[in-house]
Amino acid sequence: MKRRELPPRLEAVAIWLVFHLFRLMPLDLASAVGGWIGRSIGYRLPLTRQARHNLQRVFPDMPAERREAILRAMWDNLGRTAAEFPHLPEFGFGPGQRVEVEGRQYIEQLRDDGGPGLFFGGHLANWELMGLCAVRTDLPLHLIYRAPNNPRLEWVYRFGRDNDGVQLIPKGAAGARTALQLLRRGEHIGMLIDQKMNDGIAVPFFGIEAMTAPALATFALKYDCPVVAAHVERLCGARFRMVLDPPIRFDNTGNRHADILAAMTKVNALLEGWIRRRPEQWLWLHHRWPD
Repeated sequence: MKRRELPPRLEAVAIWLVFHLFRLMPLDLASAVGGWIGRSIGYRLPLTRQARHNLQRVFPDMPAERREAILRAMWDNLGRTAAEFPHLPEFGFGPGQRVEVEGRQYIEQLRDDGGPGLFFGGHLANWELMGLCAVRTDLPLHLIYRAPNNPRLEWVYRFGRDNDGVQLIPKGAAGARTALQLLRRGEHIGMLIDQKMNDGIAVPFFGIEAMTAPALATFALKYDCPVVAAHVERLCGARFRMVLDPPIRFDNTGNRHADILAAMTKVNALLEGWIRRRPEQWLWLHHRWPD
C-alpha cells in the first residue's frame, strides 16, 4: 500500500460508513440528526469564518446576532441535506408528497417542445431535488457537476443523479464540449451557477462584482434555448417546495460579450432574490466575492 493513497482511502471509507448509517435511518430521523450535527458541530468548524465574512460583506447593517442565527441555520440545512442524500429515491413530487412543485408545467413544456433547453438553480435548501424532479417528469436532465478530487468518491456523486438516460457532465473544457453536443441533439442540461469561477466574468451579485461562470448564457445564446430558473425551499424538516419560473430567452443583439453579461446579470439578480428571502438556506461557505 502506498502511503500517499492512505488518506483518500480513509476518506472514502469514512464517507461510505456515514452514508450507509444515514441510509439505515428513516428519512425524517436522518434529516433531524443531520441538522443537529450541522448546527452543533459544523457551525464551530473553521469553514464558518468564510461564511461569516460573506454575510458581513453583503449585509453590513445586519445585527451580528442575526448573522450568527443565519449561520447556525445554514449549517442545520447543510447537515440535513447531506443526511437526506442517501434517501433521494424516496422523495415524491406533487400534492401530498414531500416536495410541492410550483411550475411543473414548464418542465413538461420544455420536454415536449422538440428543442434543447436549460435549467439552472443554486445551492439552496436541498438542491439535489431539481434534477430528480425533471427525471420524474420524464425529462432526462443531464447535469453539470464538479467531479470529486478523490476518485474513490465518484459513486457518491453519482448516487441519485445517475438516472436512466441522464449523463453526468464534469465541469471543464471537455464537459463543455459534451454539453454542446447534447444541446445540438435537442437535449436538456441542468446546472448550479452560484459558485465562484476564477476565469469567469465579473457580474454584480448583492451589489458586488463576483466572478461568475458564463456557460449558461453561452449555451443559451448559441442554441437559442429556453431557460428555466428553479429553486428549492425547505418548509419543515424533510419537506420542500420547488418553484420553477416560466421559460425565458436571453436577448441576442449580436454583441456576444454584452449579451452574456446582460444574461448573467439577470440570472444573478434572480439568485439574489431567492437568497434574500431565505438567507439561512443558501450555502454561504463559497469564497464567492474577491477580497
